[in-house]
Amino acid sequence: MAQDRRQEADYLTPLRRLLGSVLILALFGLFLFWRIDSPRVERFRAQVVDQVVPSFDWAMAPVDGTLNILRDFQSYTRIHKQNQELRRELQQMKAWKEAALQLEQENARLLDLNKVRLDPRLTHVTGVVMADSGSPFRQSLLLNVGARDGIVDGWATMDGIGLVGRISGVGSKTARVLLLTDSSSRLPVTIQPSGQRALIEGDNSAAPPIEFLEAPELVRPGDRIISSGDGGVFPAGLLVGRVAQDPGGRLRVRLAADFERLEYLRVLRHLGTETIQDPGTLIEPRLNGEEKTGVDLSTREGVDG
Repeated sequence: MAQDRRQEADYLTPLRRLLGSVLILALFGLFLFWRIDSPRVERFRAQVVDQVVPSFDWAMAPVDGTLNILRDFQSYTRIHKQNQELRRELQQMKAWKEAALQLEQENARLLDLNKVRLDPRLTHVTGVVMADSGSPFRQSLLLNVGARDGIVDGWATMDGIGLVGRISGVGSKTARVLLLTDSSSRLPVTIQPSGQRALIEGDNSAAPPIEFLEAPELVRPGDRIISSGDGGVFPAGLLVGRVAQDPGGRLRVRLAADFERLEYLRVLRHLGTETIQDPGTLIEPRLNGEEKTGVDLSTREGVDG
C-alpha cells in the first residue's frame, strides 16, 4: 500500500508541473495575442468578448451584489453621521431657544421696571434678588446691594409694577427686604377714589387684609391702593395694588407686584419728608404774653363792617 501511494505521488507531481507550465504558457500567449495591434486580431478579440462576456453575467451577479451592499453600507454610515450631527444641532438649538426665552422674559421685566413713573426727587438703586429666605413664618429676600451702594435701612423697594416691601437689614454687600406679606409688615395706605386711609397688615398670605377703615362702605373691590406716606417710612403715591374681597367678605389687597417672579428690585432713596418747625411770617413770636400778627384783626373787622 505504501508503494502504491509513492507511485501515485511520483506520477501526479510531474503531471501537475506539466499542467502548470501549459497554463502559464497559454496565459502568456493570450497576453501576447491580446497585445497585438492588428485589425484582424482586433476583430477576433471583439468576437471573443461578444461571445464570452454576456455569458458571465451570472458570475458577476454576486460581485455586483457585494458592491451594492458596500455602497449601501457606506450610504447608511453617512446618513447615521448626519443624523447624529442633526441631533446635536437640535439639542444646541433647544438650549439656545431656552436661553432666548429667558432673556426675553428678563428683558420684559426690565422694560416694566423702566416704565415705573416715580417722583423725580426719588432716585433709586436697582438690585438683583440673590436668594429668597422666606418661610411660613417670615417673608423676606436678599439683594446684592448694601451699605457700599448707599442703602439705608427702611427704604422702600419696588419691582416693575408695584411696592414689594422695605429694607429691614443692611450689610456691606447685601440687604434684606421685608415683604409686604410678612406678618410683621405694616403699611399705611390711601384708597382711591374715596380717599379712605387704612393700614395693610401682612399675614404671610398673598393677599394681606386691609384694616382700620373709617368708612368701609365707601370702598369697592377694584379700587386703587397707594402708599399714603404717613409715618415717614414709605414715600407717598407708590402703587400697592387693588382692593379685593375674600369669600368671607373681608377686604384684602391684590398686590400689584409679581411676588412669584422677583428678580430685580428698585430700592428708592427716601430721605424722609421735611418737617416745618418754625412759624411762618404771618405768625410772630409772643411778646409780653400777647400774640401779635402781621394783620390787625380789629382793624380788619372794622373795615369789613
